[in-house]
Amino acid sequence: MQNRIMRAARLVICAAAAHVPVSASAAGWDVRKASSSFELVTLGDGELSGRSINVIQMGNVELTSGRIVAADPLAQPDRPALARTVAPGDYPVTLYQAFGRIAAASMRFAEGKPDHWELAVLPGQDVATLKDDEFFGYPVDAGLGCYTDADTLALIEEREAQVQAQKPDADINYYDDVLASDLDANKGHYALHRPIAGKKGNVAVFWSGWGDGFYPVFWGLDKDGRPLALLTDFGVIENADGRREPEVQ
Repeated sequence: MQNRIMRAARLVICAAAAHVPVSASAAGWDVRKASSSFELVTLGDGELSGRSINVIQMGNVELTSGRIVAADPLAQPDRPALARTVAPGDYPVTLYQAFGRIAAASMRFAEGKPDHWELAVLPGQDVATLKDDEFFGYPVDAGLGCYTDADTLALIEEREAQVQAQKPDADINYYDDVLASDLDANKGHYALHRPIAGKKGNVAVFWSGWGDGFYPVFWGLDKDGRPLALLTDFGVIENADGRREPEVQ
């Protein structure tokens, strides 16, 4: 598993030119080689428990515009939103925990089993440019991933400005001065963070598997191409299974 994370960390790909995402299947690039854990979003709690995977229901992320940002919220505070959008609304986030770590994180937009999966891309990224062992994703440098709405990034800036005004002579660090207290309530593993009390827009923040690295995000789509789920795979498990393989004697 450590080797898989190290391999993923080396696959940082620069954005390619085209503005319209290309279907992974149409490009000949095989999405199944980037993750073997798509089944996670289709299994019930009992089935997941039987695979030694613990389920954490974080609550709903408020998508005010439907433009989703998936990123390390501290390392890339102004990362662009994903190219594909969803209808504005409140959508549940589920974490899948294995080996004591957050192995994956999903967001649900509608019920049902995805018919197929596609790699989530930013505007300007083209799956057709990827080699067989490459993928687009986001870099993690603070040990965290997140789901939030693009509009909520402005609220984070507003909160940071408020804290700075309260401590004009201090060097403000959003993690230490704001986010840490929310994460500490859940042993540092996750938090549903609201930057500004009373304002709609929050952030699902979660521990990124083994920590720093480079991680892919995927859309689970129905047969008509409508989004049912979004999944971030942190490379902790394979084949949607958190059980350890027996050691060879």
